[in-house]
Amino acid sequence: MKHLERALQGKNGIGRYVALLLIAFVGGSMVGSIPLAIVMIVKAVTSGSMGAVTSPNYMDLSVYGISNNAGLILILLTFVVIFFTFAVLVKPFHGRTLKETINGRKHIRWNRIWMGIIVWGIILLVSFAVSYITSSEELEFRFNPTAFIGLLLIVLIILPFQTSIEEILFRGYLAQGVARWTKSRWWALIIPSVLFALMHSANPEIMKFGFWSMMPNYLLIGLMFGLISLLDDGIELALGVHFINNAFGALFITHQDSALQTDALFLVHNVDPAASLIETAIATVVGVAVLWRIYKWNFGILNKKVEVVPPPIPLVVQPQTNQIIDIEK
Repeated sequence: MKHLERALQGKNGIGRYVALLLIAFVGGSMVGSIPLAIVMIVKAVTSGSMGAVTSPNYMDLSVYGISNNAGLILILLTFVVIFFTFAVLVKPFHGRTLKETINGRKHIRWNRIWMGIIVWGIILLVSFAVSYITSSEELEFRFNPTAFIGLLLIVLIILPFQTSIEEILFRGYLAQGVARWTKSRWWALIIPSVLFALMHSANPEIMKFGFWSMMPNYLLIGLMFGLISLLDDGIELALGVHFINNAFGALFITHQDSALQTDALFLVHNVDPAASLIETAIATVVGVAVLWRIYKWNFGILNKKVEVVPPPIPLVVQPQTNQIIDIEK
């Protein structure tokens, strides 16, 4: 095991975690949101709608005449800044690279990312097909070729920064930190998952449907991301699953209260939080089961203490007899 154990080496005081999170997440968010703020103010001034800036729905970019694609780019730029800020600072702060934050190794297992995309993408397609067959009246098909092509480019080029930095921060960086302090894989699963869910508490879905109606969805998804990362000793699968999950929502199906307003192919008119939670629960169980089947995980690893495993005792071969001996005996 290498992912969580990597945090047992290097500089990992809690003060360093707090400082880097403040600089990367808070500072990056402030800097990255400057273009969005400028565009909103300029649009409000030129259109004579300054009152929108101080209204409760000030983040409704349509009020300013900002297109969905332009608004999506401006919102995602924040995550791009956070990503590169963290990538540059993690080594001077902790003595480990971005790759080592992802899996404790010197390389990224790209085949795992693609497997996460494929498995979760198929599950999403099947789930959508069932929804379309059973309640097609709730789905409005709309296709704007120009807007959709632009959206596709945004999803492929910029969206990965948003999904990747969320996984790197929660399932990578924070999970490693929690594991270092508690030596427990269970706490490395639970604490980042709860924080991940709380990070979404300001989303429009929460405002619309209520905290206790939508928060279980975010918590369940976060637990799945964390579980497959612990079982697979790295976050590559979670990187793939998270990306295709958000990409599918951006490209194929959205609703009026979605955090990311896009020109998706289908618009859902009525969202049922309870039904959504059931669908999410079924999908996560199926997803974990399929990946477990592929990678033959041992769930017992969750009970294993996070600790440095000593290297094996070196062996040498006697040239006269070709006998292998233990040099420590």
